[in-house]
Amino acid sequence: MSASFTNQVLAQIELWTKGEQYDNAVHVLPKHLDEKVARLHLGRIGVKLTELAPDQADYIGVTPQGPFKPDHYRY
Repeated sequence: MSASFTNQVLAQIELWTKGEQYDNAVHVLPKHLDEKVARLHLGRIGVKLTELAPDQADYIGVTPQGPFKPDHYRY
């Protein structure tokens, strides 16, 4: 539930600060914000995440900071 609330807060901040970039419609939370929530919560429960090395990121076609999945990807 905490992750859901954090997603909602970050979505509201995104709309408040970048509202002109969004039309009046339903939008999916941007992947970089969803992954930010995951990083914040995993750190809170003691999980240590490693970052991709540049060669690993190049191999799978992403930046080392993410996002790691395309926007259309669903978990």
